[in-house]
Amino acid sequence: MDGPRGGLGGASDLSGGQRVLERCQRLAEYTDAPAASYGVPRPLSRRFLSNASASAQSTTGRWFAAAGLNVLIDAAGNLVGHRRAAVEDPGSAPVLLLGSHLDTVPGSGHLDGAMGVLAALEVVERLGDTPLPFHIDVVGSSEEGGVRFGLPYLGSRAMTGTLPDDILTRRDADGISVRAAIETFGLNPLALHNAAYRKDRVLGYVELHIEQGPVLRDQGQPLGIVSGIQGQSRLLLKFRGRSSHAGTAPMDGRCDPLVAAARLILETQDYGRSLEGLRATVGRIEASPNLPNLIPGEVLVSLDVRHALDELREVAVVSLLELAKSLADADGMTCEVLKSEATPAGRLDGGLMRRLTQAARHEGHDPIELPSGSGHDAVVFGESFPAAMVFLRQVDDLTDRSVEEVKVADVDAAIDTLTRFVCDLVQPEDPFAC
Repeated sequence: MDGPRGGLGGASDLSGGQRVLERCQRLAEYTDAPAASYGVPRPLSRRFLSNASASAQSTTGRWFAAAGLNVLIDAAGNLVGHRRAAVEDPGSAPVLLLGSHLDTVPGSGHLDGAMGVLAALEVVERLGDTPLPFHIDVVGSSEEGGVRFGLPYLGSRAMTGTLPDDILTRRDADGISVRAAIETFGLNPLALHNAAYRKDRVLGYVELHIEQGPVLRDQGQPLGIVSGIQGQSRLLLKFRGRSSHAGTAPMDGRCDPLVAAARLILETQDYGRSLEGLRATVGRIEASPNLPNLIPGEVLVSLDVRHALDELREVAVVSLLELAKSLADADGMTCEVLKSEATPAGRLDGGLMRRLTQAARHEGHDPIELPSGSGHDAVVFGESFPAAMVFLRQVDDLTDRSVEEVKVADVDAAIDTLTRFVCDLVQPEDPFAC
């Protein structure tokens, strides 16, 4: 059978990696963020079913079509490029899902999500006319970050048939419902169920993503195989005390919620350091009234807790909430949980992980296994289908999430590995036959 276009090595691969990065830069032009000050680039932000998302989908869809894929957008706004199986009965053939997300959180880097989608497209182009006994769907999911409606993984939940029953009535900050947003985008909200893949027809979901961390860089490895995805608990707490004038209120007897919040921040950091693998963070704090000469009456505090083991994460959340309440009680205040959401740890498929490792080694790399501390669509896909992830080394200083840089050669290594992985699925007994 015909091999991949240009082979699996050489100068053509370098142009493939460069093409992925150039396309990521092109998609970064599509942002919902307002224009910044003169000479400052607009920050990247693509919300669910926004104008910027429509533009990114349109451009990516043209690239899909140029590669010979059949292009569709499902009712949840997921972009899918379909490569048909070369079998007599395509309706019975299984499907392999490759991709990532096209939405972004505010201030995102240009490689977050998009690189995984465009690298998957490059794999399909590398395969050329090679006949495969399964379909390949290149997926650009529509809402991984949960920015607009507060529900992460909305797109992948649609593709796995796991959307909550109240999804259409959920509203964004402007009062627009999911139903209205889908209709405004030109899609049919009543067809959401049609976005779901049949569990018995999916070979697996594989996602390439920038690591967004220092491990691969520090160990000098271009690629890593993700061993699991940490579960997350996200809470919003309100400390309520008593607002008083900074000059007239005696120090004794003050009921200052900002002091309680500050103590919680310190205790949260200490607690996070006390347990191996735990991440505990306060990333948001808002005092009201936020004035220099007033003791605030209320303070909002976020709490983000993560661990690869759900049981340990849940124990940590309970402990930190008890601590917050005790800090409030000590000074005659109250502490209320305004919001609490949790995503279980992502369980990835050992068989796919081994195949990815084997493919990477055949291409001359020795990928390490490492956990993911951030959430990805693979969390949701892994609950319904076999799922796996590959991390790509990040080479910038990691101090600014909006600034992302990778080596072209590393992107080429990922494309090589994923292409070899597909060949492995074709003939397991002779995995590199295609």
